[in-house]
Amino acid sequence: MKKLLILGSGAGGTIVAAKMAKSLGEDWKITVIDRDWKHHYQAGWLFVPFGVYSMDDCVKPKKDFIPEGVTFVQDTITNIDPSKKLVSCENGSYEYDWLVIGTGCRIMPDEIEGMMDDWRGNIHDFYTPDGALALQKKLKYYKKGKVVLNIAEMPIKCPVAPLEFVYLADWFFTVNGVRKDIEIELVTPLTGAFTKPVAASILGKICEEKNIKVTPNFEIAAVNVGDKTIESVKGETVDYDLLVSIPPNFGSQIIIDSDLGDAMGYIDTDKHTLKAKNIENCYVIGDATNCPTSKAGSVAHYQADIVCANLLREIDGEEPRPDFDGHSTCFIVSGYEKAFLIDFNYKVEPLEGKYPFPGLGPFSLLGESHFNYWGKMMFKWVYFNLMLKGHELPLESQMFMAGKMRHHLTNA
Repeated sequence: MKKLLILGSGAGGTIVAAKMAKSLGEDWKITVIDRDWKHHYQAGWLFVPFGVYSMDDCVKPKKDFIPEGVTFVQDTITNIDPSKKLVSCENGSYEYDWLVIGTGCRIMPDEIEGMMDDWRGNIHDFYTPDGALALQKKLKYYKKGKVVLNIAEMPIKCPVAPLEFVYLADWFFTVNGVRKDIEIELVTPLTGAFTKPVAASILGKICEEKNIKVTPNFEIAAVNVGDKTIESVKGETVDYDLLVSIPPNFGSQIIIDSDLGDAMGYIDTDKHTLKAKNIENCYVIGDATNCPTSKAGSVAHYQADIVCANLLREIDGEEPRPDFDGHSTCFIVSGYEKAFLIDFNYKVEPLEGKYPFPGLGPFSLLGESHFNYWGKMMFKWVYFNLMLKGHELPLESQMFMAGKMRHHLTNA
């Protein structure tokens, strides 16, 4: 019997398991390994500090999404040996014929000097369940001061989340009647509010309208908790009363320990086929790759189609196809039950238009609307009930230009 081994059961690994279970015959054994039994809707963590979601809203047992016939192993991976096609865990070892790595990424606040000196005191995060819950308690009675959202460096998981946080904070503090006494500042290493220039211009103007200061080109070097300041590599400082940090994002430690990735734990991946460049019989998906696209659930979903198609091609003796174009789709909640939606890939910036049905929508691209907001809110149900189970959705893995206005095309 041949063996497909999937490491990690986040969005990418789970969808691949579901799709491959439908495609492979009885002569294949599919095994998924993950140390955690909980599946988190990670996009929901952003909303927990503001009381929009509870953490229970964002968590379900992983067994709910592992299809019949697929073996789920809850264990901690201790080594990956591609030369032997062997993965070792604390409680056993697993051979494979083909490997899919979806081990994700994690925050590393201890990479920034001084960050841990006041961690979960006046320095918080929302990129972990515990962090989101701690920040919820901090914000509940927050009445006055300066809130700074700092992005330490790129890449990060869900690059629109920092913008969503400051927009939601503006809304939250306004509803609570304390916005006039609270400054909000977004401090970023980027040249503007977002990674793509056209979207950055539009979203930056929204920051101006909401009286949210944007400080660009700030590469953090250290945090001084005594002075309550962050310092850049150039010696610039920004003061804060509450620092909401998005620390450096690293790949899984097991990737570093097994010497399968770069210094940050990301695996060198062909950005079009999604096959690992230096690991035989291996595909990589989601946040574990070094592909120059967003680390987001939508990307993992699109990548899953390509990974599964290429796996099946190689199993049949064919060459993989370079079909992944970096497609990413992100809602950006802007507050007051409104949101933007952006759709882009490696070469094409976010454009105005309608999505997912050209000319019809119902969602507006690069436009702010209530419908977009409710699309974002509905997506949690879609994620848990359709996407993770490998059901077909009207969301193509490759970006299409139909229904989009083309006056902002770029060859970047």
